[in-house]
Amino acid sequence: MSSFNENSYLWFNGEFRLWKDATIHVMSHVVHYGSSVFEGIRCYDNPRGPVIFRLKEHIRRMYRSAKIYRMEIPYPEETVVQACKDVIVKNQLSEAYIRPIVFRGYHSLGVDPSACPVEVVIGAWPWGKYLGSTALEEGVDVCVSTWQKFRPNTLPAMAKSGGNYLNSQLVKLEAKINGFVEGILLDSNGYISEGSGENIFLVVDGKMYTPPYSASILPGITRNSAIQLAKELGIEVIETFIPREMLYIADEVFFTGTAAEITPIRSIDRIPIGKGKPGEITLAIQKRFFDIIRGDAEDKYHWLTPVNS
Repeated sequence: MSSFNENSYLWFNGEFRLWKDATIHVMSHVVHYGSSVFEGIRCYDNPRGPVIFRLKEHIRRMYRSAKIYRMEIPYPEETVVQACKDVIVKNQLSEAYIRPIVFRGYHSLGVDPSACPVEVVIGAWPWGKYLGSTALEEGVDVCVSTWQKFRPNTLPAMAKSGGNYLNSQLVKLEAKINGFVEGILLDSNGYISEGSGENIFLVVDGKMYTPPYSASILPGITRNSAIQLAKELGIEVIETFIPREMLYIADEVFFTGTAAEITPIRSIDRIPIGKGKPGEITLAIQKRFFDIIRGDAEDKYHWLTPVNS
């Protein structure tokens, strides 16, 4: 899935450190309380050289996540944007997954984190297809999880925070144990929320449906991109609460996410979706998405940031 190179470099609080030397103290606040926010960003090979997909939007979301958790990042957004590009250059990568993370470091322990320093680290490494090597072409088999997405006003779903992913880990582990690639969470009212690390779309009678922010979803950047591409293709997109049973009668279902990209779902709870293979609308959006990223179509939305600019 991913391949770490311990002789590569990370950006660590404004300087480069060897991967193997980028360590923190075991008594750091983040280790005990999950006090981190982060992003996942893709860098793609392109005729213009390496390009980063929606870099500024990802970094803006990370700063918003930090604001929710009262974490003041000690660098301006522009510095972190540039550092993401610098990590790619420093490690001579053409394609990579980029992980900026902001966390509360070593000072003291206790639920009150205010005395702990806020630290920033950015790593990058090669990472293939998140849900399997054939996922994009053939689709994946998933289940509805027995675990539920946390209620509003318990944890902030709009923050991409480390602690939130304890919920996701339970979903992913349960799915894997039961022979599925991924799990779908329902929200506290029993409506569809999202996958453990992906947003979700359904296609019914030529229209696309996706849960709203109020279903405790992360405001996905690839989700937003899929909505833009659907509208460009003349497909109506409806953001609404979606009952579980709509999954089984949908013509198509697909995941979106930085890691998952545009991944078709071929079955849910062992029930085939549509014809049990990627559908026409899913493939049209997937193709348009990759045409832009690979340089086969104009980047009309200005999604791509050249690393070497």
